[in-house]
Amino acid sequence: MKIGEIAPDFTLPDQNRQLFNLGQHLGKGPIVVFFYPKDGSPVCTAEACSFRDKFAVFQTMGALVVGISTDSEASHQKFVADNQLPYTLLSDEKGEVRDAFKVPKAFGLGPGRVTYILDKQGIVRGIFSNLLNGKQHAEEALAIIRKL
Repeated sequence: MKIGEIAPDFTLPDQNRQLFNLGQHLGKGPIVVFFYPKDGSPVCTAEACSFRDKFAVFQTMGALVVGISTDSEASHQKFVADNQLPYTLLSDEKGEVRDAFKVPKAFGLGPGRVTYILDKQGIVRGIFSNLLNGKQHAEEALAIIRKL
């Protein structure tokens, strides 16, 4: 994905086994879609908690925050409970949405860590990719949303 492209529509199950469709949320405000490698890993937990700690700011800006990994719904449910995450986590077990967004692999091997900021029409307005600094993803997303 590149800035200016329209994000692909998708439907995935969330941590409560409810289906989430991106298209149903367009038109309401910015959408932050962050792809991360693994529930419970140290950097992923830091990233998820950074989005949690800034969640009220995202809400006041009218932004929706959604995290995606290849972990199962059950894994997401535990990750949400363990870290009191107030936003939706989606299970992309086959990696199809990750592929549709063209998220690069980390070191050519495992799932990468990339955050996409979409405007309310679903156009990519910002991309932040940093595998090792999970906490910075929420900050970068907020900076981009402030410019929209």
